[in-house]
Amino acid sequence: MTKSGSIHRVPSAGAVENGYPKGHLGHLTESETQALVDFKVLLEKKGLYKPGPPPSHDDPTLLRYLRARKWVVQDSYGQDAYGQFSETEKFRDANQITLLYDSIDVDSYETSKKLYPRFTGRRDKRGIPIYVYQIRHLDSKAVAAYEKETKTTYSKAKTDGKTPAKLLRLFALYEDLTRFVQPLATECTDREYPETPITLSTNIVDISGVTLKMFWNLKAHMQAASQLATSHYPETLDRIFIIGAPMFFSTVWGWIKRWFDPVTVSKIFILTEQDVVPVLTSFIDKKDIPKAYGGDLDWDFFDDPAWDDEIRRLCSWEDGHTTFPGGPMYWKTIDDGTRMECLAVGTKDGADRMERVCTIPKAFPPKSGAASATTTTTTTAPEPAASETPMASGDASTIEAAAPEPPTSAVADLKLA
Repeated sequence: MTKSGSIHRVPSAGAVENGYPKGHLGHLTESETQALVDFKVLLEKKGLYKPGPPPSHDDPTLLRYLRARKWVVQDSYGQDAYGQFSETEKFRDANQITLLYDSIDVDSYETSKKLYPRFTGRRDKRGIPIYVYQIRHLDSKAVAAYEKETKTTYSKAKTDGKTPAKLLRLFALYEDLTRFVQPLATECTDREYPETPITLSTNIVDISGVTLKMFWNLKAHMQAASQLATSHYPETLDRIFIIGAPMFFSTVWGWIKRWFDPVTVSKIFILTEQDVVPVLTSFIDKKDIPKAYGGDLDWDFFDDPAWDDEIRRLCSWEDGHTTFPGGPMYWKTIDDGTRMECLAVGTKDGADRMERVCTIPKAFPPKSGAASATTTTTTTAPEPAASETPMASGDASTIEAAAPEPPTSAVADLKLA
């Protein structure tokens, strides 16, 4: 464990400059609203966006690209929202990402989850879903076995022939975040800004028990995963809490911080042993923090999600289900927009799976008083458009979004000296 003396506190740039729900639906400035309008016009002109109804892409998704590129719609340097969006669309088409998720082998999908951040089934104080990543399980034997397995066919999707299969399976997990977890979190109204959709995730990264050799062996794997994910799933990360940092972590931190943009780096908290509980509890209720990190939640890394009370309250189970099954799932709007159904997809033993798991009431967008997506407001979220992914199976409800600003007085970012 890193000693307190090797870490110091600095003001949280993320909390001050990029606090949430700033920059999200219902909380846009006039210039941000205009950027969204201009972005849509440009994308439509380039054949990358259809206004609908329903639109080809929803407003929360488009806003992620604008936030990632600091609201620059287009420039001559390729560091703009248009450039990132167009490259992502090319990547998605070349690798049939929607089909990848909808047809991935369920067992292969579940294996992939063991090597990447896992959803706990809980949300932080702002309603953002909480993931835990325990790096020590990525030893050379586990990674080698995984890479060998990914060489076999595991979905119906064609690929571009250059993106490693192991990373494509990681993108299936990101599809789960944007098509299942975030839409579910959006419909939970027990949060400060229920009118603003959720497009973020909070991550606890546990690096205890990891040797320098392990870090070195994982460097290429983690760098490629981080850079591709931030390129094609921008602004899906909120706070990242690094726990269990060893004495040599200053060396590793030098690598890691170059993989992310400055805004993402500003969201990273490197915690000493003494800081874990006070910092985590300033962002997450103790009942939603795993016991391993000082909370009350009886959940371990390889466990299924421990669904919180609000999520359980929302769900009306169907077809014999009493909880969410494993494998890929997504939400589809039904009953004239008043409810959403959860569909379990993928393939099992070579057969396509299409199971209706449950339905939930659709709270977003609000049925009354909702502002237009292009109207500046600080209190009411506008109605979003469709989803980031093509509208597979009529899925018009895969929305993503944000959450309220964390208490700036609670903690500061912890960075290596």
